[in-house]
Amino acid sequence: MTDNSSHADEPERDRPRSGAPPPGRPGAPRPPDRRAESPARTAVLDEAHTGDILGALGTIRREDVGPRAGLSARLKTLIAIVGPGLIVMVGDNDAGAFGTYTQAGQNYGTTLLWTLLLLVPVLYVNQEMVLRLGAVTGVGHARLILERFGRFWGAFSVIDLFLLNALTIVTEFIGVSLGLSYLGLPRVPGVLVSAAVVIAAASTGSFRRFERVCLALVAGSLLLVPIVVLSHPPLGQVARDFVVPALPGGAELSTVMLLIIAIVGTTVAPWQLFFQQSYVIDKRITPRFIGYEKADLWIGLVVVVVGAAAMMAFTAAAFAGQPEFGQFTDAGGVAAGLGRYVGATAGVLFALALIDASIIGAAAVSLSTAYAIGDVLGLRHSLHRNIREAKGFYAVFAGVLAVSAVVVVVPGSPLGLLTEGVQTLAGVLLPSASVFLLLLCNDREVLGPWVNGRGRNVFTSAVIAVLVMLSTILTASVVFPGISSTAIVTVLLTGTVLAVAVAVAVAVHRHRHPPETGEVRRDRERRATWRMPPLALLRRPELGIGRRLGLTVLRAYLVVAVGMVVVRVVQIALAR
Repeated sequence: MTDNSSHADEPERDRPRSGAPPPGRPGAPRPPDRRAESPARTAVLDEAHTGDILGALGTIRREDVGPRAGLSARLKTLIAIVGPGLIVMVGDNDAGAFGTYTQAGQNYGTTLLWTLLLLVPVLYVNQEMVLRLGAVTGVGHARLILERFGRFWGAFSVIDLFLLNALTIVTEFIGVSLGLSYLGLPRVPGVLVSAAVVIAAASTGSFRRFERVCLALVAGSLLLVPIVVLSHPPLGQVARDFVVPALPGGAELSTVMLLIIAIVGTTVAPWQLFFQQSYVIDKRITPRFIGYEKADLWIGLVVVVVGAAAMMAFTAAAFAGQPEFGQFTDAGGVAAGLGRYVGATAGVLFALALIDASIIGAAAVSLSTAYAIGDVLGLRHSLHRNIREAKGFYAVFAGVLAVSAVVVVVPGSPLGLLTEGVQTLAGVLLPSASVFLLLLCNDREVLGPWVNGRGRNVFTSAVIAVLVMLSTILTASVVFPGISSTAIVTVLLTGTVLAVAVAVAVAVHRHRHPPETGEVRRDRERRATWRMPPLALLRRPELGIGRRLGLTVLRAYLVVAVGMVVVRVVQIALAR
């Protein structure tokens, strides 16, 4: 049973384990399977990750393992659990998303709204897998990759995440800067104050306080809704374009395809995987509450899709028939256009929403970095600990924020080039992140009865194939800016043929060598209490010839693609 008020001001890590609901009531305690609770018998790396769930809006006692009987008990539990899914989804509607979605609306109207609907199952499947990994294993994403696939991939996952996240945070502070400039506020102090606010919110030693700050920022994202009302978009056309796929008439296919890839890249980002898995662990969510966490994720999905659709819709309505239609510059130009054609209130609301989204994005992305590095290096990494108890964790968190903020305020920084670079690198690295996510979710040593089913594996494999094709096109477009529509179509067709061939080969192999599933099926009855044993007790994963070959090809692709992008970015920088 949740408790929204009692013990709210007690130190989180020292609170006595009392106050469980009396027997006979919904949520009454019963003897739990201590394999799910004791950090000594599971892979949980930090004792701060076990204990009461202390959410922003409620508490669930560690001893409270009874069933939730009645709507009231279920709602209270959901309210206490809400946070990880909502924050990761709204954090994804960050400064980069503001630029991408409004570019789609200003240049092509509401024609590309359907892309958002297609991304919903992709987002849900990816994030559901990581929340399941977090709740069942108690170990962060980077640590699992290190332990199950070796030092190269573990180091690669953390290094590329660190670099990509640092660049992403730079774009968040660019968003803050643009919003402040439109409001007529000083840019440099505003950016530095924003970074300080995020650092202060996370450094109190209270998970609950940080989550409350984040949920307040989530509420701020609703500022986009009044802009839709003020701009009066044609709702019938919006509804039709949301469900009927189409391409803008008269537009160059290559330009439109690159924008669609940018929408995918800004909506499905690698940092989300690392953030939600670690945040679920830090919130102390166990398999018993996975169903509630899935509901939290769906709430976040609704909010993020509504926000993205709102940006496309009101931007399309504001710029339709105006000289700026088809001439997108940046989010600051969108704010100016809204102020000019819709009203001063709309411009101000958009600038405030941009600042709000940039701050929550910076908080989530920097926290994912600190979690991942803490996981791999064995540092104490929990928001339940104060600065003295987790110096390295908070140093990484504050350091990446501070450096990114300084880059933005230093005169002459190549902000446009950095923005382009982060979008490209995110697209290049996302397929590899999805590959390891799929492999981990099929590792029985890691997930036991929680491993993926066949349908989820088929869907996720198809998504990875599409992401690889889009990543290839994106990389090619950076290296060869004049890429033609014919080249893009050729990549898509070739990739589709290869994907189908691989799928057939895998299906034939599985038919001839069916996996043993009896033990997993018997274990499903213990799902609510099953958790991964300590990492040292797990058998090493057996990598067959197919997987070894696949990982080798993936490594070669990443080396070549990242290298080509870096070379091109350096060439552009030197040319300037």
